[in-house]
Amino acid sequence: MRHRFQKNVALLLVFLISLTTFVTQPISVEAAELDIQAESAILVDAETGKILFSKNPDIALPPASMTKMMTEYLVWEAIEEGQISWDTTTQISDYPYSISADNSFSGVGLRQNKDYTVEELYEAMAINSDNATTIALAELIAGSEGDFVKLMNEKGEEMGLPDFKFVNSTGLANESLGENYPEGTEPDANNLLSARSSALLAFHLVNDFPDALDISSVPETIFDEQNIRNWNYMLPHDAEYLQQYHYEGVDGLKTGYTDLAGYCFTGTALKDGKRLISVVMKTESEDARFKQTARLLDYGYSQFETKELFPADYQLEDESSLPVAKGKEDVVEIATSDAFNIPIKQGEEEQYSMKYTIDEGKLNKDGELTAPIEQGEKIGTAELVYDGEIDYGYIFGEANKTVDLVTKDGVEKSNWFMLTLGAIGDFFSNIFSTVVDTVKGWF
Repeated sequence: MRHRFQKNVALLLVFLISLTTFVTQPISVEAAELDIQAESAILVDAETGKILFSKNPDIALPPASMTKMMTEYLVWEAIEEGQISWDTTTQISDYPYSISADNSFSGVGLRQNKDYTVEELYEAMAINSDNATTIALAELIAGSEGDFVKLMNEKGEEMGLPDFKFVNSTGLANESLGENYPEGTEPDANNLLSARSSALLAFHLVNDFPDALDISSVPETIFDEQNIRNWNYMLPHDAEYLQQYHYEGVDGLKTGYTDLAGYCFTGTALKDGKRLISVVMKTESEDARFKQTARLLDYGYSQFETKELFPADYQLEDESSLPVAKGKEDVVEIATSDAFNIPIKQGEEEQYSMKYTIDEGKLNKDGELTAPIEQGEKIGTAELVYDGEIDYGYIFGEANKTVDLVTKDGVEKSNWFMLTLGAIGDFFSNIFSTVVDTVKGWF
């Protein structure tokens, strides 16, 4: 009896230790331990563009319907430029109508000889990821999907997307479009995006057109008298089986799936005033793409805090001024134009320092600035330097953040009389130095 009691106590202790380990383990997640189950992944701060985590971010993969983020961007831009409006109407051509008739490609049944507004078509695209309405919008804006694809690639270049290729507006494989594949592309071509490019595209969409999130955050709506649902399960859906994926603050952005692409997702969330953008590509299941996204967001929100490391008008102690030639003042003080505000990992404040780089074109041969000098004149850059182990850089390709280095005051040019006296003084000083050197040479 006593032996059985001791055995039960031991089992209870093992259970309690195991339970404690299970409960406390997720509280602190280090990047090295953040094994995201996806072919590639990235996590970005949406305000500064700072990359907080990445895994194989530069592999170009088929993005499936995440392609539609570029179509969405071009719709918003066309509206902003007055080319179309939300109330603009269009009818459905044979091409998108044939796509809509295929249930595997479209979640809404478009009708011909019916006027659809841009707003209706956009909502079906952004909420239900509908392919037919996407093509209809592309045709409305550019005349044909082939010409729209040209706009997509031009905008990708303008945004600085590093690894991308657009061959259609939807994200479907061109071979799925049959004879309707866009002119100027190959019949077996696929869209391509890296996780970094997808995050940068999302960065531009949410910052340039933040109202896009008002639509991407809608869990379900009505289109042409039928219910359509958002495939982003991290939104607050009413269906009980989807509530397991809900993540507080998520309001976008775009899911994607094809056999070739696997399950991918570009997500974004706003929590405690901080917006993050996450991308997972080629996960193994619908379930995985949301759970891996949640792990990324948990890591970002629990491990990072945006702080002001150095304020505006900051001066390095031993580099706070520069000499001035031909001015009423011999020196001018220099300082940073803006503050350094970035998300940093907890406890790493001391890992950051600052480095000045003076514009050599601003200096004479003696390393002096030449008057006149204006107050606030840019004379170089101040660079934030990270001395820790892992730095993923910025989504724009920058290794480190920089701000302008400027003059704190203006310096007027000295008048001609003082300049003449200075020149005379320099002349005799040079003669004296030559004589001294000559005399020294005699001995």
